[in-house]
Amino acid sequence: MKLSKNYFDVLTYIEENQNDKISQRKISGALNMSLGTINKIMSDLTKDNLIESKDGFIKVTVEGYNTLEPFRVKRAILLAAGFGSRMIPITLNTPKPLVLVHGKRIIETILDALLKVGIEEIYIVRGYLGEQFDVLLKKYPSITLIDNPIYNETNNLSSAYLTRDKFSNSYVMEADLYIHNPSIIKKYQYGSNYTGKYVDVTDDWCFDTKNGYISKLKIGGEKCFHTYCIAYFSKEDGEKMQEDIKKSFELPGAKEKVWDFVALDYFKEHYKLYVREVHEGDIDEIDTFNELKKIDSIYDV
Repeated sequence: MKLSKNYFDVLTYIEENQNDKISQRKISGALNMSLGTINKIMSDLTKDNLIESKDGFIKVTVEGYNTLEPFRVKRAILLAAGFGSRMIPITLNTPKPLVLVHGKRIIETILDALLKVGIEEIYIVRGYLGEQFDVLLKKYPSITLIDNPIYNETNNLSSAYLTRDKFSNSYVMEADLYIHNPSIIKKYQYGSNYTGKYVDVTDDWCFDTKNGYISKLKIGGEKCFHTYCIAYFSKEDGEKMQEDIKKSFELPGAKEKVWDFVALDYFKEHYKLYVREVHEGDIDEIDTFNELKKIDSIYDV
C-alpha cells in the first residue's frame, strides 16, 4: 500500500500510542481529521493488514512496520560549533550546547529525544571549546564527534559542508535548542520539512507558507511560522543537498551564511519543504544570557 500523508499520519499515531487504548474519536481529535475520514482510513489500514485490534488495543502489524520503514529517520546531525556570543558571560568557558539548564545540558534534551525513538546514528559538529564535548561520550557512546577547524571564520554552513554526505533520511538541527516536549522528535517523517511555530508577529527568522509548504525565509513578519531550525531531509532531498551545500559553500559570501539558506534560498527551486508545526512550550530557543536567566533562575544572581 502506498501511503498518502493522511494514512501515514494515522498509522504513525497508532504506532506511537499502541500501548494505550485509543479510539477513533481520539485519533480524530489528535490529528484534526473528521471522524468519517478516520473511520475510512482505519478500515483501509485493517483491510491491508497494516494494523490489527487485539484485546482492546490497536497495534501496527509486521506488514505495517515494513510499510513505514522507508519513512524511518536514520540519523541526526547536530550543529554545535559556534561561539554563542550573545550568551556571554556563560559561554566564555562553556560551549552553548553544554550550558546547564535546570541541571541538564541543553544538548542532552535533544540527544535523549533522539535515542527515545531509536535514532542512534548521531553526529555532533563541534568547534569552540570542542574538547568539552568529550564529556558526552560516556553517557552517549553512539555519538560521533566531528571537528570543524574553521568554525571561527564561517557561519554554520561550514558545519553542514562537513556532514553533507549524511543528510539523507536525517534530522539536521542546531544543538542549542532546549526540548521540553521530546515527542516532537518523531521516529518517522513523511517528507522533507522544517519545524515552525505559528505566530501573529515576530522579529526573528520565520517562514511564509503557501498550502502548507515554505515559500519564503525572512527575518520578521506577521502571521507566519517562527523557525526552530530543526529540519528533516528525505533520502532524495538529502542527496540533492549534498551537491547543493557544496555549490553554496563556493558562492561568494556564502560562508558567512547559515546553512538553511541552501534549501530555503540559494536552491529553493530544488525542494518542496512543508512546515511541521510545533507549539508554545515544546522548545525553548535560548539566544541570550537574559533569556537564560528568565528560564533558569540559578543564573539570575
